[in-house]
Amino acid sequence: MNQKQLIILTGPTAVGKTNLSIRLAKRIGGEIISADSMQVYRGLDIGSAKIMPDQMDGVRHHLIDVLDPQESFDVTMFQHLAKDAIQDIRKRGHIPILVGGTGFYIQSVVYDIDFTQQDPDEEYRRMLAREQDPYRLHEMLKQVDPDAAAKIHPNNIRRTIRALEFWRQTGERISQHNQKEREKESPYLFCYFVLTQDRAKIYEKIDLRVDQMLEDGLEGEVRSLKTLGLTPDMTSMKGLGYAEMLRYLSGDIPYEEAVRLIKRNTRHFAKRQLTWFRREKDVIWMDKDDYDGDEEKILDAMLRRMQEKGIQYYDVRQTDDGRNLQTDGDQS
Repeated sequence: MNQKQLIILTGPTAVGKTNLSIRLAKRIGGEIISADSMQVYRGLDIGSAKIMPDQMDGVRHHLIDVLDPQESFDVTMFQHLAKDAIQDIRKRGHIPILVGGTGFYIQSVVYDIDFTQQDPDEEYRRMLAREQDPYRLHEMLKQVDPDAAAKIHPNNIRRTIRALEFWRQTGERISQHNQKEREKESPYLFCYFVLTQDRAKIYEKIDLRVDQMLEDGLEGEVRSLKTLGLTPDMTSMKGLGYAEMLRYLSGDIPYEEAVRLIKRNTRHFAKRQLTWFRREKDVIWMDKDDYDGDEEKILDAMLRRMQEKGIQYYDVRQTDDGRNLQTDGDQS
């Protein structure tokens, strides 16, 4: 298996990517790279729905618990770490499986987007950062690059400022630059699976997940992080669940409002994720409802699509007496 093979399993939050990814990895001899902007942080466990070591079922995971919550993290750092992990996995003869819901992170790896840029305009950045209203900054971006503004949430101040700086320095819209990068040929032989389900079911799962996070101690987790000196302007504290709970703990909003906002904002995030994946090319949609929610049926369908794409793997299954059965994945 000398080709640079890559499997992507993504989809909206709470759709069930984690369990399916582990089953897929065990079936084909893969290792998982987390494409999640919050699971990289140590101590952000409950609110990020982070998989714990005892849940990994022996499957090696990468890019989980690699940064302290005081550190910044962005797509450029992710791309660098993910590419290193892919090389590491391939050296062991395993297949890298990119799993998570951060579409831009996935795109940066699949199409090897070039983030080379001019020296930062620190004075311009500081001027923009002094603007207290993120929606005013977002409105500025709408004026020069409406396509970028449509994809960047107003609260994502870092990306908004970067897009404005790119326009100022190059006279080109960053959305056009990114589109050119997406049209490049991927360096990988890949299968890009998007797991989805009826939206009402996804929203119901989101509400149940938030309830479970609260029961598991989300408030206490954020309280501990706040005690460590973490503040709302830090990247780690902008994540869903953390930002809202921090507002509650700071006395800005009552507890009930924090819970309502977590659920609402997470549903909105899932909607934006689906919109993003619909714009991506070469994706394979896997609707759970088409398979009656049966993970084994979904997994078999994914393996068939991988064979059609020319992905080489060993289908590792276990017989009733515990022996492993290996089947070359390019055979029917």
